[in-house]
Amino acid sequence: MIKRVLKQTFTLLNVDAVKLDSGWNYRNVISPYFRIYYIDAGAGEILDASSKVRLEAGFLYMIPSFTLRHLICPEYLSQYFVQFFEESSDGISLFENNRAIMKVKATETDVLSFRRLLEINPGRGINRSDNPKVYEKNVFYKEYQELNNRQSLSTFTETHGILLQLVSRFLSQETFKHMDTGQVPVKILNIISYIQLNLNRDLSVTLLAKKANLHTDYFSRLFQQHTGERPVRYIHEKRIERAQHLMLTTGMTFTEIAAQTGFDNVFYFSKIFKKITGESPGAYKKQMNTIGFK
Repeated sequence: MIKRVLKQTFTLLNVDAVKLDSGWNYRNVISPYFRIYYIDAGAGEILDASSKVRLEAGFLYMIPSFTLRHLICPEYLSQYFVQFFEESSDGISLFENNRAIMKVKATETDVLSFRRLLEINPGRGINRSDNPKVYEKNVFYKEYQELNNRQSLSTFTETHGILLQLVSRFLSQETFKHMDTGQVPVKILNIISYIQLNLNRDLSVTLLAKKANLHTDYFSRLFQQHTGERPVRYIHEKRIERAQHLMLTTGMTFTEIAAQTGFDNVFYFSKIFKKITGESPGAYKKQMNTIGFK
């Protein structure tokens, strides 16, 4: 029997049960945390870059962090939701190679899990607005994360256990398209881990190939074969994901964020940020911070 050690932990941000109407209509939402929905009535839609997923009663849905999407409710939608951060000892997300919106049929246990989360975590809903651009701010992240520090050890452990249980529902072969790491060369896995842990350092393809003890061209082909991306594109995407996280959760300047994410200067950082997201850093930050409270 193969012993597997899970490197990921999940910490609660928000959990609630809400009734939504056509006002729940938000475009270009990118969040630094995961969402899981359980729909118990009504209907809605989530759109990402490549697909449209219909929200139907009786199903669970998961939206990975940093997944661009649009949230739509034509008329009425009743849902339980939980929002949580993923942390990993090696910097690699459990859903590294599957950032699409996922859907599974809900079970009675799933419903009970949501109800239990609500029972042991009262007051963890979003009480200001259902608009992500209103509540996705550093001050609110810190406010809710501080509540985790005040939890008893029993409640904190049970909450983490329930989050693990809900996440596990999306690890089936039908919905979880994460590559079998047993088929990925150890050298490539080590480089992926190295990239995640050293985004602020030099990550030239030549350097990475040398660390993998492979010829540069062969390393690039092998990396693309097992990640779906050329090394430079992959590094840019991970750096911009980290930059988005810092923009949403810290008060760093763009120059500081550029340095923290391995860009030589803020101008190159801005160029790559717009190439990956379609927006300049300034436009992205303004979008996150200029919408007032309801």
